[in-house]
Amino acid sequence: MDDELYSKLLPLRNLIDELDRKILETLNRRSEIVVEIGKIKHSVNLDDSVIKPERESQIIEKLQRINTGPFQTSAIEHVWKEIISACRDLERSMQVAYLGPKGSFSEQAAFEHFGRSVNNVQCTSFDEVFHAIESGRADVGMVPIENSIEGAVNRSLDLFLNSNLKIIGERSLIIKHCLLTKSGNMNGIKKITAHPQALAQCQEWLNKHYPNLERVSTSSNSEAAHIASKSEDFAAIAGMIAAESWGLRPVYSNIQDDINNRTRFLAIGNIESSPSGNDKTSLILAVPNKACAVYEMLKPFAIHKVSMTRFESRPARTGQWEYYFYVDIIGHQKETNVSRALELIKTQVAFFKNLGSYPAQ
Repeated sequence: MDDELYSKLLPLRNLIDELDRKILETLNRRSEIVVEIGKIKHSVNLDDSVIKPERESQIIEKLQRINTGPFQTSAIEHVWKEIISACRDLERSMQVAYLGPKGSFSEQAAFEHFGRSVNNVQCTSFDEVFHAIESGRADVGMVPIENSIEGAVNRSLDLFLNSNLKIIGERSLIIKHCLLTKSGNMNGIKKITAHPQALAQCQEWLNKHYPNLERVSTSSNSEAAHIASKSEDFAAIAGMIAAESWGLRPVYSNIQDDINNRTRFLAIGNIESSPSGNDKTSLILAVPNKACAVYEMLKPFAIHKVSMTRFESRPARTGQWEYYFYVDIIGHQKETNVSRALELIKTQVAFFKNLGSYPAQ
């Protein structure tokens, strides 16, 4: 570097160093206040929960609103999620359950939602995620609920039916599937393994490029990556987070049939989220077997001007062609119009379950 260029850059770099020092001082001061809040809560036996979904959402939303740039507004959530996570950890370490092993999309969703200053509880099934929270082994969890290509994740829907856990947040991930091997090529590969949803999401690509290779279903894409990391015979379909976690190399990237492939995840726990100003509420409903029952079930939403964002049905497994309806609406259950709609719906349905209100992403 020539002297003239160096002389121009040096004062700017010194200024960045000084600003970084001030940022660190501010973060330490913020941490001190968080610790003090924790002491006050502990002294009066206030709610033991270290996560306040509505408060965290409000902090990020406010910062995004007042940002004048050039720091990107889209980056604020990523930065402050980690700041909040690190500060939360000073109050009490939080256990987060998700479908493992390491390198899964569920892990990625959990990190994006809760930050990385958490203790991981890697589970072998969605059932175990729910049980880990219900038994106290984990504070919160993350489960997939729907995919833009394959639709609902039915096992997650079924587990909500018989669980007392609440939805406390949501996270949408763009799913980019890669074909991964130990060598970075397909020499000697005899089988391709992945979660059934991933195999379905890449079905056209696989039919075109590797129609003769056996496809093997596994409990998760990260488990598929684990298998491929130990075998010269297997290729795995998974994300780059799995490749990094298991030492695999991509043969092909973005092999999903739809480039807009997304999966929506739900954060769950034993927490009642207060209104944040931008919320959703999720319900499970069933109707009596009579004419116009579904119309009567939905009518209160129209009366009280409550918008639906999702309507999904699942068999009730009674053998009588009865169904449960999974419904997402805009608004918090404590908002007047939502509250009135829910009270009226209760009089119209045979089954009503509120899965919780939570900040919308």
